[in-house]
Amino acid sequence: MYMDYITVRQAAGKWNVSMRQVQLYLKDNRVAGALRPGHDWLIPDNADKPEVSRRKKQSPPQKSLSSDLAEVIAEASLPLPCYNPDAILDTVSAERLRLQYKAELAYLRGDFELTKRCYQKTEGDDVSKLRASSVAIASAISTGDYILYKEIETYLKSIIETNIDALMTTTAELSLDTAYVSAFAPNMVSNLLKNGDFSVLPIQLRPTAAFFRAKYYMCLGKFERALDIAQTALNFCDTERGISIRDIYLRIECAKACCGLNFTDRARRYLSDAVNIYLPHGFITPFVEAMTSLGGLLEQCLEREFQVYYDDIMRQWDYVSLNWVMFHNQFTKNNITTILTPRETEIALLAARRVPYKEISAQFNISPGRVKAIIHEIYGKLFVNNRNELSQYIL
Repeated sequence: MYMDYITVRQAAGKWNVSMRQVQLYLKDNRVAGALRPGHDWLIPDNADKPEVSRRKKQSPPQKSLSSDLAEVIAEASLPLPCYNPDAILDTVSAERLRLQYKAELAYLRGDFELTKRCYQKTEGDDVSKLRASSVAIASAISTGDYILYKEIETYLKSIIETNIDALMTTTAELSLDTAYVSAFAPNMVSNLLKNGDFSVLPIQLRPTAAFFRAKYYMCLGKFERALDIAQTALNFCDTERGISIRDIYLRIECAKACCGLNFTDRARRYLSDAVNIYLPHGFITPFVEAMTSLGGLLEQCLEREFQVYYDDIMRQWDYVSLNWVMFHNQFTKNNITTILTPRETEIALLAARRVPYKEISAQFNISPGRVKAIIHEIYGKLFVNNRNELSQYIL
């Protein structure tokens, strides 16, 4: 009877596999006619070696763009160490996260070129690029870099139009809103800010969205509403854990709203807190951006508490404010008749159409030199630099 059967050892030798492999075949019932009358297996002598399994190795599940973005937002929203904000760079190992923090730290200190370089290094990583777009688009405007601005705007609008994912879309909208509310163009903001429904956003991004919503109401002159939103969002910032970037802006927004409501003492307290917490680290940009809305209060605080930063802030303000006004004009397409006199408007239209100075001077019976002087005054009023920019603005 047993002459027709072989042992596991014999089968391993016959099939040129290990005994362990034969036992696995038997365990999986892959050997036809095999018996186990006791502890040992009996394998038919004529049994064929089971075919090797050709199961495809399953690739690990791909992380969705939405979950990847949520993860990057969470990991790039950690509070900065109070003693040294730059130490955050030593706590993150992933290069994509280091780029996010480097870009934001550089922006806060007014190093807009470094911020733009960090953004350019995110090319090929849609999640990192989208996350960095907010600070990059602000840097492009601050430096008057219209080419980079249009590049980022086109990229963000493509994400919004394709509507791949709710989180991707709302993050892109929020990045564009960064530019619109900062340049006082409230009619251009997304419904995300107008409606105030931030449920689709990760919890780490909601205070930032609340800050921009407060800025939106500031643009509309609704200071009380702006103050309510900024104060509420500020209450959720945990300053004991470290320096929060959004906390800087929320404090300053509270100060701006208080100025609008003539709550001067409250505005001074908010501003003084912000100055004492953030200026020692060289974070001047948030104060530069708010200078006009603070009605001289910032200069008073600087002269009293941090005079060492006064010149740096004023220098940056002189440079940056003109660029933001230029973009404001581009966004809002202000009616030039509210900016220029009737004669300046007529001359501006002719200049925008490339009519020579000599022909303009003949039409208005003034010298070509006087025409040139008037056109330069027009450039100053519209914050443009040449005929090309004048044509883009007017035509």
